[in-house]
Amino acid sequence: MASIFSRIVAGEIPSYKVAEDENYYAFLDISPKTKGHTLVIPKHEVDYMFDLDEEEYAGLWAFARKVAKALEQAVPCQRIGIAVLGMEVPHCHIHLIPLQTEGDLFKRSTLTLPAEEMQAIAAAIAAKM
Repeated sequence: MASIFSRIVAGEIPSYKVAEDENYYAFLDISPKTKGHTLVIPKHEVDYMFDLDEEEYAGLWAFARKVAKALEQAVPCQRIGIAVLGMEVPHCHIHLIPLQTEGDLFKRSTLTLPAEEMQAIAAAIAAKM
């Protein structure tokens, strides 16, 4: 069965898309730790980050860097935090989280933002790509 992220890439499940190319896809996390919390994934479904071949691994990080630069311009923050956990969804992904403090990365709570605000954030990041 395809992961939820593969279903997002296929257009079966809606997302707040930030960026996309032929190999990678970036979209807002629907349970963000901070405004602008973005997930970056390869379109090719691979469960574990270190199972990607070298080219796809390097490409994923290069794509994530571009997204992070746009995110940093679109959402006021001190830095963009990075987390790679990959246990909640069996599809490797990078979390890009706008931070004001280091504690933002480790919050257990998440935000609930209205759809209009999520759309506006996604559009602001996409405009910086």
